[in-house]
Amino acid sequence: MIKSVGVIGAGTMGNGIAQVFAVNGFRVQLHDASAPAIDKALATIDKSLAKFVEKGKLSAADREASVGRLAKAPSIDDLAGADYVVEAIFENVDAKRAVLARLDAITRPEVILGTNTSSISITLLGAATKRPDKVLGMHFMNPVPLMSLVELVRGQATSVESMQMATDLCKALGKTPVEAADYPGFISNRILMPMINEAIYVLYEGVGTMESIDQAMRLGANHPMGPLELADFIGLDVCLHIMEVLQAGFGAPYRAPPPALRQLVDAGHLGQKTGRGFYTYPRDSK
Repeated sequence: MIKSVGVIGAGTMGNGIAQVFAVNGFRVQLHDASAPAIDKALATIDKSLAKFVEKGKLSAADREASVGRLAKAPSIDDLAGADYVVEAIFENVDAKRAVLARLDAITRPEVILGTNTSSISITLLGAATKRPDKVLGMHFMNPVPLMSLVELVRGQATSVESMQMATDLCKALGKTPVEAADYPGFISNRILMPMINEAIYVLYEGVGTMESIDQAMRLGANHPMGPLELADFIGLDVCLHIMEVLQAGFGAPYRAPPPALRQLVDAGHLGQKTGRGFYTYPRDSK
């Protein structure tokens, strides 16, 4: 039975994942290579939970209990006793493989290792361990506390039992699991990123302005955010990485990421998190 969960990576996705587990009754240990990042994540979670209380979606007592279920894990070795682990570090295949290999060495053999990767092959990541049958993709959507979807990705060796356990866990979190095969971009990003990619080409080919492109998709397709707004929200560096994964995976049929996107990323204009992407944002929106 899963009672304690380890979360590795205290960024936007990691702290959201930790929050959702804690609110739903699981003890959570949060680890990051940067100790200040853990403190910042816990402060972010506390602020988020306070907003839920203000909106009447969480009681003050439940907020206090949730905070009490969160603990710092200064060392990755502190996660040795976890019943389930979710890796949510930055999108780099070598870094993720190194983390999973370490987890494989320290956790009990039956523990499932989930990765929040948005595009990297689960088969490749699982091969870094001696338990590829217990490695799977657990791709949460941002913002994690609000979005209901979790994309569960089955690697070549992932067992039926591991997928079922992850499915049950998602339901315990109040999330809706959708299973995807291990193909570049899985389901959501394989559909979403080509739209964002094409929107950038439409912009720089002069077919429409940023505002008209986003408005066309909000009003014409009933999307809550236009594709350029959404790219800024996701992070232009993340979008570029996923587009590169799709390009490498599908080759010639896939349209290459626009040079204009690479220029923005090279300039450090990554969207909301840096205050500037396609649009400009006030400092408090980072």
